[in-house]
Amino acid sequence: MEQIILILLGMLVLAIGATLGYFTRQSLARRKADVIETKLKNRIDQVKKEAEDIKTKAEEQATQLIDRVKKETEEQRREIFQAERLLLKKENILNEKYSEIEVKEKDFNSRVEKLKAIKANLESLQKESEEKIEKIANLSKEQAKQELLDNIEKQNQKELLEKIRKIEIEGFEKYQEKAKEILALAIQKLALSQAQEITTTTVSLPSDEVKGRIIGKEGRNIKTLEKLTGVEIIVDDTPEAVVISGFDPIRRQVAKNALEKLIRDGRIQPARIEKTVEEAEEQVLSQVKQAGEKAVYDLGIIDFDPKIIQLLGRLYFRTSYGQNALLHSMEVAYLSGILAAELGLNVKIAQRAGLLHDIGKAVDHQIQGSHVDIGIKILEKFNLEKEIIKAMKAHHEEYPAESLEAIIVQTADQISGARPGARKDNLENYIKRLEELEQIANSFEGVEKSYAIQAGRELRVFVNAHEIDDYQLKKMAKEIASRIQEELRYPGEIKVIIIRENRVVEYAR
Repeated sequence: MEQIILILLGMLVLAIGATLGYFTRQSLARRKADVIETKLKNRIDQVKKEAEDIKTKAEEQATQLIDRVKKETEEQRREIFQAERLLLKKENILNEKYSEIEVKEKDFNSRVEKLKAIKANLESLQKESEEKIEKIANLSKEQAKQELLDNIEKQNQKELLEKIRKIEIEGFEKYQEKAKEILALAIQKLALSQAQEITTTTVSLPSDEVKGRIIGKEGRNIKTLEKLTGVEIIVDDTPEAVVISGFDPIRRQVAKNALEKLIRDGRIQPARIEKTVEEAEEQVLSQVKQAGEKAVYDLGIIDFDPKIIQLLGRLYFRTSYGQNALLHSMEVAYLSGILAAELGLNVKIAQRAGLLHDIGKAVDHQIQGSHVDIGIKILEKFNLEKEIIKAMKAHHEEYPAESLEAIIVQTADQISGARPGARKDNLENYIKRLEELEQIANSFEGVEKSYAIQAGRELRVFVNAHEIDDYQLKKMAKEIASRIQEELRYPGEIKVIIIRENRVVEYAR
C-alpha cells in the first residue's frame, strides 16, 4: 500500500514538475520573442533610415546630373546656333560670289565673242591684203618669205657662223667643265676601304703528303669530293698546293672551304667528306646571305625581296679582272646616288639601279643570255619598279638610255671599272691590248687610222670616204667586232665606231 502511495506521489510530483516546466518554457520563449521583435524593429528602423539617406543622396545626385546635362545641352545648343549662324553667313557669301562669277562669266563670254568677231575680221583683212600684195609683187606668200630669208642669210651668213661657232665652243667648254666638276666631287665623296679583291681557287697544303690523302685509295676521296661539289680538283706537280676548277664560283667556294676543313681535321674519307661538304654548303649560304644583307644595309635599302638579297650575296664570290663584283656594284650604287643628288634627280632610283646593274652575273653561268638580259628578267620577276629596270639595263648600251638615271648608272659603272686600281691589269698588258685593238682595225682595207679610247672600251675607226661607202660601214663594224671577240680577251665589252666623212677644201687667192 505504501508503495502505491509513493508511486502516486511520484506521479503527482512529476505532473506538477512537467506543468511548471511547460509554463517556464513558455515564459522564456515569450521573452526571447520580445527581444527578437525589438531587434527586428530596430533593424527595420535602421534600414528605413539608410534607405531615406540613399534616396536623399540619389535625389541630390540626380538633381546635380540634371543640372549638368541641362548646362551641357545649353552649351551645345549655343555652339550649334553659332555654327548655324556661321554657315548661314558663309552660304550668303558664297551666293554673292557665285552671283558675281555668273556676271563675270557672262561678261567674259561676251568679250570672247567680240574678240572672235574681231579676229575673223582681221584674218579676212589680212588675207585680202596678202592677195593684193601677191598680185602687185607677182610672188606668193611662201616665195616672198623664202626670198626675204635668203637675203638676210646672205647678208649675215659670216656673222651668224661666227656666233654659232663661238656659242658651241663656249657651251661645250662650260658643260664639260661642269661635268668634270660633278664627277670629281662624286669620286671624292666615295672612299671604299677595299677597291679590289681576288677570289682564288688555289688551296695551300701543309705538305705534299696531304695530296695522297686527298686522292685516297684508288681515288675514292677525290672522286667523292668532286661528285659532291661539282668541281674538278687538280692535283698536279705544284708543290704544296691543289687547284679547284669549275665554272660556278659558289661551287668552287664550297669545295675550297670543305677541302681546307678536311686538311685541318686530318680525317679524309668518304663519310667525313659528305658531312664536311654539307657544313661547307651551309657556311657558304650563310656567307652569301650575310654579304647581301650587309650590302643593302650599308646602302640603307630595307624593302628588297630576300631572294634578291641572296642573289646580291652571290656576287661576293664573283670577280672581274680581280675586282669583286659585289663591291663593284656597291661602288656603282654609291656613285650613282651621289651623281643623282648633284644633278637633282631621283637618288633612290639611281642608287638601286646601280646596285642591281650586274645582278645577272650571279646566275649567268646557269642561264643563257647576257647578264643584262638575265638581270632584267630577275627584276621583272620580283616586280621591281620599271624606272629601276630602265636605269640598269642601259649600262652597257645594249639598250638605249630612257632616263637620266640610266645615263648616271652607265657613267658610274665606267668610273668604277676603269679608274686606276679598280681592276687587276698591269700597264704592259693594258698597252698591248690597246695596240692589238688598233692593229685589228688597221688591217681592214679602206681604214685610214684608228684610235682605242676610254681605257680600251671604245674603238674609233676612220675610213676613206672614196673607198668605203655608207652601205659598207655596218658590215665592216660587224667584221671588226667579230675579229676582236675571236682574237682578244678583255673585260666587259668594246664599242666599235666607224666614221666616214667627206671634206671639201677650196683656197681663196
